[in-house]
Amino acid sequence: MLLDATFVKESLRRLSATKTDVFGAGGHGFSLNPPLLEIKVSEIEHRHNIQLPQEYRHFLTAIGNGGAGPFYGLFPWGKWDGAGRELETWAEAGDFVGILSEPFPLMCAWNDLEGRPPSELMDTNEEEYERLLGEFERIYWDTARLNGAVPICTEGCALRIWLVLTGEQAGRLWRDDRADDKGLAPLSLADESPATFSRWYADWLEGALQQARML
Repeated sequence: MLLDATFVKESLRRLSATKTDVFGAGGHGFSLNPPLLEIKVSEIEHRHNIQLPQEYRHFLTAIGNGGAGPFYGLFPWGKWDGAGRELETWAEAGDFVGILSEPFPLMCAWNDLEGRPPSELMDTNEEEYERLLGEFERIYWDTARLNGAVPICTEGCALRIWLVLTGEQAGRLWRDDRADDKGLAPLSLADESPATFSRWYADWLEGALQQARML
């Protein structure tokens, strides 16, 4: 399913004009960034040795490189919300994103809290608590856990949505709730079907239009 670029852009224009109070819209204002040129997307794919999922690739080239979307909007390619309010550039195999050409390793929800030190230890041995917590977080936030995926939006409070690019889960969206100690899980739509980019975006847009009483 490829999103209709004309319908998406016209719907966002109408939503912007009515200033519909949709969650997160205060930040993106229903505005899209300009699309990426085909040659730019091809360069991205070549550089990272990947092939972007068709639905997402179509969005980047025909609709917009981030901007209006679910929660606080879509990240432009190569960006994430970082530690503050301003978007930051992520580096492949850096501190946050893994190796994009490696197959995404998960098939089902994951949340291994083994090794997290008990909070009571803080009161009796703060130094040991900090040591164990650092070791736990190194494993829990290992970038290899999300090889083959990129962050595409934030729900706020360091909770994010990732798009899988490679492996058996390619094209699927996953929720990252590690900031709440809830791990990683495949995202499902309201009908409990697996979330792919186009259907996820279309559901958000339809909900916004319904809220504005345009449907």
